This record gives sequence, C-alpha cells and structure tokens, in this order.
Amino acid sequence: MSKSDIMPLVSAVIPTRNRQELVCCAVRSALRQTYGNLEVIVVVDGPDPATVRALATLNEPRVRIVSLEESVGGSEARNIGVREARGEWIALLDDDDEWLPQKIEMQIAALYRSRHKWPISVCRVIRRRSGGDSILPLRMPEFNEPMSEYLLCRRSIAHGESLVQTSMIVVHKDLLMKEPFRANLPRFQDWDWLLRVAQIEGFGMDWVWKPLVIYNMTPGLQRVTSGAGWSDALQWARDNSLLTARAFSYFVAVQIAPRLNIVHDFSHLPGLIADLFRHGKFEMRALVYGTLFALTPHGLRRHIAQRNLLHRM
Repeated sequence: MSKSDIMPLVSAVIPTRNRQELVCCAVRSALRQTYGNLEVIVVVDGPDPATVRALATLNEPRVRIVSLEESVGGSEARNIGVREARGEWIALLDDDDEWLPQKIEMQIAALYRSRHKWPISVCRVIRRRSGGDSILPLRMPEFNEPMSEYLLCRRSIAHGESLVQTSMIVVHKDLLMKEPFRANLPRFQDWDWLLRVAQIEGFGMDWVWKPLVIYNMTPGLQRVTSGAGWSDALQWARDNSLLTARAFSYFVAVQIAPRLNIVHDFSHLPGLIADLFRHGKFEMRALVYGTLFALTPHGLRRHIAQRNLLHRM
C-alpha cells in the first residue's frame, strides 16, 4: 500500500490579492500541518507582483502560485485553484485566516469515517478580535434544520452562535467541481455555496468539534467581503430561493438593519417592510433584533453583544 493510499493528497486553496503579509502567514500555517501529504495553491487574483515575490521567498516546493493576468474576484479565483488542484480533497483557506497544526489531519480522519456520499468536514474557529478570543460556533445544526435557518436564525444578538465559513471547510474536489462557487459574488460566497450543496442528495456535514482555525477580525483588518453595501446584500437574499421565509426575516434583521444604521438612511424602510411581507415570516425575536440593530449605535450594540446581554431573547 502506497503513502497516497494511506494519506490522500490534500490541496489547500488560498485566493489572495494585495495582502502579501497576510497570505504568507496563511501559507505558513498550511505548511505547518501535521498531515504530511499536502500541497498549497495560492491564486493571486490579478497583477500583484509584490505578493508573487513574497510567496517566492518561502522557497517551498509544496507551494504553487497561480498568478492571474486580470482580477476575477474571490469566488472565481477559488474555483480556479480547485481546478488546478491535484488533491482528492480540497481544504479552503482565506488569506486573512490561519490553521492550527492538526486541522487537516483531524478533518481527513472525520471524512473517512463519514457515512455521507457527499460529506464536508467543518471545524470550530478561534475568533480573534480586540476584545479577546472566543470559540465559535456555539452549536451545530439540529436534525433536519434547514441550512439557511442554521446560518441566519440567531438565538442571540451576538455573532457566531452558528457559523460556517470557508477556512473551516474540507471537501472532496468532485463536489466543488460539481457545484463551484458563484462567480462575481462580492459577499456571502460561503453561504451561497453551502445553500446550494445542501440541496444535493447525499450531502452531509461532519463536525470536528474543536477550534482549528484562527478567524481574524482584529481592528484594521478588512476582510475581503466586508465592503458590500446593504442594497447588494438585500438583492442577494431576494434572488435566493433557498432561503426559507424565516431565514429571510432574520437576514433582514441581522444583515440589512445594521447597514441602514451605519449609513443613516431609512428612506428605504417602506420597501424593506414590503419585502418582509412578500418573502419573510413574522417572528418576534427577528423583529426585536432588527429594531435593535437599526436603532442602537454600533459601539453600544457591540458592547451589549460582547457582554452577552439579551443572550436568549
């Protein structure tokens, strides 16, 4: 039996652009894995010679750099990395996150124990921010809970009770080829993909209930998807038939209301209310959260969430 039979090749796929220091930290975390049969594919999304030079200084034969002539966006850059991958399994990593050393070893073991035809392995994260570290998510999906409701229907005003993001995921290459990330999507790339793959017969999530990713949310670090405005976010939800009515209501409450608060533009509230009647479902908790997010100053809201006030409303 060969080494590849015992330890199938895993391809870490990292899209990046103009963040050479961050991506080098991400790559080093992948190279420190206790799992030995691993390659790292960094897709540089458009002309970025500084990042290419920085990656070359790592002088690591397991790292392959795919430098694109023009920017295609994070989703398509990730898809290109998947197509370039030689591995049977794909481990996704955002350039502003890092893996702990045992991540791939533990997740591949979980995948080989899986009973699902199309499994994905998901782990927990250490969310790192100025107020200190926290371990997320707080719960797994419940039996038969729709994916959209697990991702969106909060039981707390604090972010992260339920969470699945790209750096947590290891998945078979065939599934990503069958259902790639949606190109030209500036935000909700991971949610959008999860909602679609959750519809595939034989799909299942196998959790490794340990924090194996450092999910960076420190001040001054703008995550790639953090710049999209409220109107783009709302349009994504309007167009997404895989959101349940209940999930749509919570999406408006926890994604749209805070953005309206930031821009101080409530002229669109009548149209938003009409959307809720058309696509959503009334639930008192969502109404309370939406009101809090819309009216409470951002700094005060963060203070309340961090101190776990109103944790179970």
